[in-house]
Formats: sequence, structure tokens, C-alpha cells
Amino acid sequence: MKLLRNTCSIALLLILASVATVSQGTLVKDERELSFYHTHTGKRLNVVYAREGRYVPSALEEINNFLFDFRTGDAAEMDPELLDFIYDVREALGSDSTYQVVSAYRSPRTNEMLRGKSRKSGVAKKSQHILGKAIDVRLEGVSTARLRDQALAMKRGGVGYYEASDFVHMDTGRVRRW
Repeated sequence: MKLLRNTCSIALLLILASVATVSQGTLVKDERELSFYHTHTGKRLNVVYAREGRYVPSALEEINNFLFDFRTGDAAEMDPELLDFIYDVREALGSDSTYQVVSAYRSPRTNEMLRGKSRKSGVAKKSQHILGKAIDVRLEGVSTARLRDQALAMKRGGVGYYEASDFVHMDTGRVRRW
């Protein structure tokens, strides 16, 4: 009986050691990668923006330059939490597909121009886009309704669904939906 107990204890220790090794291995290999296609510029970006729990400054700079206001050429610092939000949504959907970007950073000038086009445009005066905290996207291979539902389930910011234009707005402002 004592031998059996010792054998079980050794087996348990080996299992715990292997779990710890896997956990440590996962932490060491932790990379957050996103792929984008900009619908207005036709450009693509595939970038590892976080590694081992830290943001990669050069990758964030690439993302800022990619998600610029294509109407004015202005760029701004995008909120890394927004990147984490869209990354986590994509992961929860079991996808590694490319995000099709409809809109990301918007200069105040562009935002006012869009607001002036139509009262029904839904463009907020104090848009999260101006702050670099919002993105309008589709995810290749995933319906926008499913993308919306997953983003809403995470309760991490604003989620807007634009069915007619076939995109989802996600931002890191307060939790809300439309």
C-alpha cells in the first residue's frame, strides 16, 4: 500500500511538473498577431503586436501608420486595448483570419465632414475614432452578425452593428450597443 501511495505521489508530481512546463512554455511563446486588409487603400498588414505579455513598440507604430485617416493622411496612436479587444474576439471565434478595415482613426476634420453628410449617418460628435479607440471591421470567413455577437458577449466597450454596410464597430469606450 505504501509503495502504491509513493508511486501515485511521484506520478502526481510528474504531471504537475509537466503542466508547469507547458504553462511556462506558453508564456514564453505568447504572441499576439493581427492581420489587416484596408478596404480603402488596398494595403495589407500582418504584425505581431505583443510578445511575452508586452506590446512591441515598432509593431504598434506600424499599426498606427496603417490605421491612419486615409482621407487626410493623419495618423494617431491607436489604443492597444482596442487591439487586444479585436484579437480576443477573433480568438473566441476560433479564427485566425484577416480583419477588413472600413475605418479606424479619424481626424476631427474627417469626423465633422462625415457628420455633415447626413443626420442619419450615426457619426458621433465625440467619436471614439478621433481618440484612436475605435475600428469598423469585417472578419473574413465570419458573418458580421456573429462578429457582433461575440464582441457584445465580451462586454469590453462599444459595439455597433451596421447590417446594411456589413461591418461591426468596436471601441474601448464605455460598454454600450447600437
